[in-house]
Amino acid sequence: MNIALFDFDGTITETDSYTPFIYFSAPKWRIVICYPLLVPLILLYKLKLIGGSRIRTVVSYFCFFKRSHKAVWAQGKEYASTLDSIIKPEAKQRLAWHKAQGDVIVIVSASLDAYLTPWCEKHQYELICATLASRNGLLTGAYLNGDCSADEKARRVKQSYQLDSFEKVYAYGDTTEDKQLLALADEAYFCWNKVS
Repeated sequence: MNIALFDFDGTITETDSYTPFIYFSAPKWRIVICYPLLVPLILLYKLKLIGGSRIRTVVSYFCFFKRSHKAVWAQGKEYASTLDSIIKPEAKQRLAWHKAQGDVIVIVSASLDAYLTPWCEKHQYELICATLASRNGLLTGAYLNGDCSADEKARRVKQSYQLDSFEKVYAYGDTTEDKQLLALADEAYFCWNKVS
């Protein structure tokens, strides 16, 4: 049996899924109040002076702190129903191929469990991703185990799966945050081009 490790945003999807979920789920007043505070971070991110990991953790804190876990997960389930419309044709094809082979398919993403969990359950994929922490039914705004990108992607995969027990490891990614994930593979694809 083989295992196929897929990044989500930009690899499987045509567009980012995290930012639209923020606009979909965050109360508008939070966006209005927090946006001016986030502009400097967004500019630093656009200038590639800070990574996506830093901005995601800050945005998630502002948008989810003290929000009802149950309510955000209900929004996540609703949002997940829209994700199939942004799946790349080559991703659909490759996911179907792996499923037909009987491979274990794992989505490994810095995006959020609130919407990736229902999407992965629908398609019968396994999931490693950023998990929103909660206490007493309220989100803390933090991630349970940190942002799931770069080294953390590879660490969590190795923690969850004994890769040498699979005949072949495939990995798919599209950014520098996926390089460590691709390094785990016997056969790696970067932006749908085979690199190993």
